[in-house]
Amino acid sequence: MLRFKILASVVPLLAAAVFARSEIGSVSHPCIAIGETSVELTSLFWTAGVQVAFTEDPAQATVRVQITENADAADFAVVDDGISDEPGACEANAATRLVAISANPGHDRAVIYLSTDGPADYRIYVRSKTFSQREAAALIVGARGVHHHLQAAAL
Repeated sequence: MLRFKILASVVPLLAAAVFARSEIGSVSHPCIAIGETSVELTSLFWTAGVQVAFTEDPAQATVRVQITENADAADFAVVDDGISDEPGACEANAATRLVAISANPGHDRAVIYLSTDGPADYRIYVRSKTFSQREAAALIVGARGVHHHLQAAAL
């Protein structure tokens, strides 16, 4: 009976570990490579080293990201036709930085205001089948790892 109880308690833990492993190693999440580091969105917030949130109120933002219509004016451009054919593109490794998008702003995370108007800390251009504008903004802010605190005069 004791063996059955141990087995019954271990099986859910093993299932959770397999699920978490497949979630972390999956390349189905938007990902960018910066040098030797890759930055990937994850839905497992507890594994993320960086969490970001979005706001519709520019006064609550710690980072402003402007969506541009011109790739040359952007600090970060995402243009693709789908999943990369490049072998090893954004492959998870020890240097992978995981970023999660939180539903709630908090003191420990960047709060992003996404708009088409300036001023902005970052400007992005996104034409992608795999990235949304929000995901691209989360990745660039997560890649920088810096919380920008906007001056009241800049709003």
